[in-house]
Amino acid sequence: MSGDPHSQPAASLLQLLLEVNNAVVSLLDLRDLMRAIYASLRRVIPHDTSALILYEPSRHQLHVPSWEFPDHENIPEEGTFVPVEDTAPGLAFTSRQPVLLNDPIDPAKFPADMTLRRVIALGIRSICFAPLICHDRPLGVLAVASFRAGTFVPEDVALLGRVAQQIAIAVENSLAFREIKVLKDKLAGEKQYLEEELQHTYDFEHIIGKSATLQRVLQQVEMVAATDSTVLIQGETGTGKELIARTIHNLSARRERTLVKVNCAAIPTGLLESELFGHEKGAFTGAVTQRIGRFELAHQGTLFLDEVGDIPRELQPKLLRVLQEQEFERLGGTRTIRVDVRLVAATNADLARLVADKQFRADLYYRLNVFPLTLPPLRERPEDILVLARWFTQKFARRMKKPIETIPAEVQAALLRYPWPGNVRELENLIERAVILSPGPTLDIPIAELTAPVGADVLSQDATLEAVEREHIMRTLRETRWVVSGPAGAAARLGMNRSTLQFKMRKLGITRPT
Repeated sequence: MSGDPHSQPAASLLQLLLEVNNAVVSLLDLRDLMRAIYASLRRVIPHDTSALILYEPSRHQLHVPSWEFPDHENIPEEGTFVPVEDTAPGLAFTSRQPVLLNDPIDPAKFPADMTLRRVIALGIRSICFAPLICHDRPLGVLAVASFRAGTFVPEDVALLGRVAQQIAIAVENSLAFREIKVLKDKLAGEKQYLEEELQHTYDFEHIIGKSATLQRVLQQVEMVAATDSTVLIQGETGTGKELIARTIHNLSARRERTLVKVNCAAIPTGLLESELFGHEKGAFTGAVTQRIGRFELAHQGTLFLDEVGDIPRELQPKLLRVLQEQEFERLGGTRTIRVDVRLVAATNADLARLVADKQFRADLYYRLNVFPLTLPPLRERPEDILVLARWFTQKFARRMKKPIETIPAEVQAALLRYPWPGNVRELENLIERAVILSPGPTLDIPIAELTAPVGADVLSQDATLEAVEREHIMRTLRETRWVVSGPAGAAARLGMNRSTLQFKMRKLGITRPT
């Protein structure tokens, strides 16, 4: 070491190395590690600021996760990315040799180093960059700097090299810990998600039906399932869009991974971005912990976006980016996260009309509409009505331990006459209610409930589906006293989301009478 202030007793150097070593084995958080090293290093090598600059392989750039700049308000922003080429830390990283810059520091030698220009503007006159190398793998750079010119001498550079070797071990441990924590959080998130999914009872275990229209859809499902192409499932509410999405996943090469479901209409607009992409701690009020989003949970699996037409327009560009680039940043974060996700989307809205009305981005629509599947409503597959009715009867009879064996002929005729605006879901709910009410071996369905909607008597037999749907919605709204949302509202009784019902009301010109 040189003369004062650099000459230090050997005991001080050993004490420094011991303190660094203790920090290496006890601290896994990079910020805590840097603070401990700064406090110890400053007693041996006088300096004013220090920073960890780590290599980010996914971007081929250097990243500044922690910068200790005590007693200075205008510190360089943490989280900054620094190019590897034509920068001072990049030179230390690629050459694996320390880089010492003393006054005058010429920033023109490093034209891409904006961070260097910022610290010079803050008054820095001496900087030393020591490479962090562990197991012959460069991890980044340790930077120490001073407001005084000529602060660092060759002995300081040599000492920094020894300290950097130990810090590199700590950095590798910290990065490994962070990676393990991410994987642990992801597994915990998957476990919680799967436990929540297991609490739900799905409409049916298999796709029931023998109609030609349904079989054509299943042939398309079989063809597209073997690919990784995006699928857009369209159909009225209650036609089994989620079941088709699960079938696509189960027939695909991703069946061993997770199928993650998001109902875009059921999540408040302000929380949907966090739900899809996750957020960092402190990203917004109430974000007390880091949260992994559904895209990360679905990595190497399938993501099912139900009611995709309800995604707010301001969030659509970010969804488009992750579909095209397979990368995104968490809310409040700067680190780019890459994922491998197969997307299946579903909607009962007319996306093409929403595009025409400027409510849905055309580029996102075309990206989703790679392989469209249209599920037929139950009224277009009448040969499946009785098959489904018998299947549901046996399902609920077994569950309720009731010996129901037959469905009367007049009940079967009523089931076939009814238009089923709520499709398979409405049929299932009706059969469940009938099983509850049936005291004996015969299914007892209140046929009065299967009458045509109010106002149907003034409609001709050639009345359009739109007219029938309008009358059915009007009847339900009158019965609920025009309450749309809530458990007793019209939307719940119709088996659809509030936003979907409001969209249909606008489309059909339904307004509450004054």
